Amino acid sequence: MYAIVDIAGQQFKVEKDQKLFVHRLEVEEGKKVSFDKVLLLDTGNKISVGDPVVKGATVDAKVISHMKSDKVLVFKKKRRKGYQKLNGHRQYMTQILIEGISEKGATKAPAAEAAPKAAPAAKAPATEAAPKAAPKAAAVKQAKDPGAAKKPATKKPATKKPTAKAAPKAAAKKPAAAKKPAAKAAPKKK
Repeated sequence: MYAIVDIAGQQFKVEKDQKLFVHRLEVEEGKKVSFDKVLLLDTGNKISVGDPVVKGATVDAKVISHMKSDKVLVFKKKRRKGYQKLNGHRQYMTQILIEGISEKGATKAPAAEAAPKAAPAAKAPATEAAPKAAPKAAAVKQAKDPGAAKKPATKKPATKKPTAKAAPKAAAKKPAAAKKPAAKAAPKKK
């Protein structure tokens, strides 16, 4: 079982008993925290995709420690100008342990099953907006059976022009002129 959850503006794929480093959370060490922005939930036999979040699903975690990440060096330079700047930066992080993923009320259907259920619901409003729905229905029918609506194209024989063919043949028989090398300019004298 895993979930994709939004924690402090970043998305993580989490499983039970997994340790994560996330941006600093305003929770004391040893305390528990719960995240309800679950974007996707996989239970092994069923996948729930949120719109934008899965309703009722939560991820419970425990804050292990607060720390700083590795140093990131920011080096700026402009060549041939003598300009160099070196700055270091350490991001504040929180290490958390995922204790559990719960799906209480996670009734959001998978995307593949949601599409057929949406089709009958779309037909009811179509009777009210018939002028707009008619072009869409015609387009759907054409997409399903393109041969029924269109007639097959008939080929017309091309008309031959004897003067047009004679000119290229005459040009092709002409020998190509030999190219002369470019003349080199004489060096300037001072």
